[in-house]
Amino acid sequence: MVSRARLKSVLTGLALYAMAAAIVGYFGVNAYTGKYGLNARQELDQEIIALTSELAQLKRERARGEQRVSLLRTEKIDPDMLDERARFQLDYVNPHDLVRMIPQN
Repeated sequence: MVSRARLKSVLTGLALYAMAAAIVGYFGVNAYTGKYGLNARQELDQEIIALTSELAQLKRERARGEQRVSLLRTEKIDPDMLDERARFQLDYVNPHDLVRMIPQN
């Protein structure tokens, strides 16, 4: 009877340690591979770098567009820009321009 009680207490202790190890293992694996784990953090950092470079490119593109629009404002119209836009919209060319015709297939 003493040996059964001792065996039961040893098995109970082992079961508790096994459950604790399983819980710690579960949280450890999720800390590494989970949605907010270390791997996900690295992927998020890479995505942040990519989006930051894309943002910088879009800001440069927007600045170029704003600069072109500012040249067409009524307060200060750039003659070259006005000439370019008028030629494009009216399909006219300057007699001194070299025009290259590309045949359509």
